[in-house]
Amino acid sequence: MRVKKLDIVFWFSAIVVALLVIIGAVAPKAFASVATEIFNFTTYAFGWFYLLAVLFFVLFCIVIALTKYGRVRLGNDEDRPEFPFFTWVGMLFSAGFGVGLVFWGIAEPMSHFFTPPRETVDALGVEAARVAMQYSFFHWGVSQWSVFTIVGLAIGYFQFRKKEDGLISTTLKPIIGEKKREYIRKPIDILAVIATVMGVATSLGLGILQINGGLNVVFGIPNNGMIQLIIMVVLLVLYLTSTTTGIERGIKYLSNLNLTLALLLMLFVFIAGPTVFILNTFTLGIGDYISSFFNTSLRLTPYQGGTWVRDWTIFYWAWAIAWSPFVGAFIARVSRGRTIREFVFGVLIVPPVIALFWIAVFGGTALHFDLFGGTEIAQAVDNDITSALFATFAQLPFTFILSLLSILLIFTFLITSADSATYILGTMTSGGSLNPPLFLRIIWGTLMAAIAAVLLIASGLEGLQTASLVSALPFTIILIAICYSLIKSLRREPGLKRSNKKI
Repeated sequence: MRVKKLDIVFWFSAIVVALLVIIGAVAPKAFASVATEIFNFTTYAFGWFYLLAVLFFVLFCIVIALTKYGRVRLGNDEDRPEFPFFTWVGMLFSAGFGVGLVFWGIAEPMSHFFTPPRETVDALGVEAARVAMQYSFFHWGVSQWSVFTIVGLAIGYFQFRKKEDGLISTTLKPIIGEKKREYIRKPIDILAVIATVMGVATSLGLGILQINGGLNVVFGIPNNGMIQLIIMVVLLVLYLTSTTTGIERGIKYLSNLNLTLALLLMLFVFIAGPTVFILNTFTLGIGDYISSFFNTSLRLTPYQGGTWVRDWTIFYWAWAIAWSPFVGAFIARVSRGRTIREFVFGVLIVPPVIALFWIAVFGGTALHFDLFGGTEIAQAVDNDITSALFATFAQLPFTFILSLLSILLIFTFLITSADSATYILGTMTSGGSLNPPLFLRIIWGTLMAAIAAVLLIASGLEGLQTASLVSALPFTIILIAICYSLIKSLRREPGLKRSNKKI
């Protein structure tokens, strides 16, 4: 496929990201201050909007899969899936929130255990442990994956069923109209690119912080900005090298490695840890998650104040929305040939189930040690959130090997995510090409590394969190429009308009 000439989408978005890198490098304190102000304003004024929107996305995905539209295939009627199920799930998990889950799988439940989400719950107690798992399950369940499902479904449908390009703006064609209307489409694509860069930079930064924390625990390497920059450079070289192999080789093999390594690590902790307690925790957590789903989905604290919901739930939803152009475009690319029903339940159910069991295994093990073993993992996490995984491994056999494997897993997750992101950013800025030129992927890979490094130096974890919110708010509106556009187009599907078959 011939690549279209680079246009304003590439130039404008690349210049904006480059300017952010320069400003952050020259004036890191001012950069951090502005980012914090934006974070505080958007979460305070529009937190309700994020909560309502994400709940709507969950319900939309379920309804569209269960109706007659679920039979529609992402491609021609005779197309079949390009990748086997295990590889496909590995790609979903790797390009999605794999590295974030490794970071937060213990850190989040132990953070909630130390500082409960509700003021009526006593810290470090039995009820605090239960609430900690309930909210951890909620944050890593179907809600955030519904955002990825919406974008992936829309792009896959228009790209493979309707033979359009893979741009975000194309998914709004039924609303915008058949005319080009560049003055509407270009800003949408630019926003999608900037959102992707910020979302990926956030995950890169989180992974780098955890790698540095692990190297500090295992080898005594200092935990500071210089080491983090060195890790970033090593990652940059590795994922740019992987980029040259293409999606059918590098990303495919790394995704299989990621999922296999993650499952082996989880299996070992499950067996070596408090197995029965983990199973009980998982079962109870699922029950609490389901029974409190609507309550937690719409929870705000206008009467008593506080920032917990803004700092956790709303941050997670904004982060997922910022990620969604990249993750959605990538899972659409690897899902050609699947029906809408297969796609929705594959993306909306399988990765969250793996994520929830991961949290039950790792977070449950850490909670068990603190509750019944007298350890102080929650205190260690409160002092240094990057130490969560390694503080837990210190209580298990083969601590050194587990720590090394975890560092390797984080590395491979980051390489896969960044490699996938360079591909998608190249597609977004080359007119929707399925084979974006290598030089374009290298440019975006370098800019992603630069913005992640600047965010780390400017304000660490807080800067990473605020960056993801900058582009999330306007993109939430675009996601709602995508839902309407998709339904409008599906209603015109030949054979469905007149179909009276039962679902």
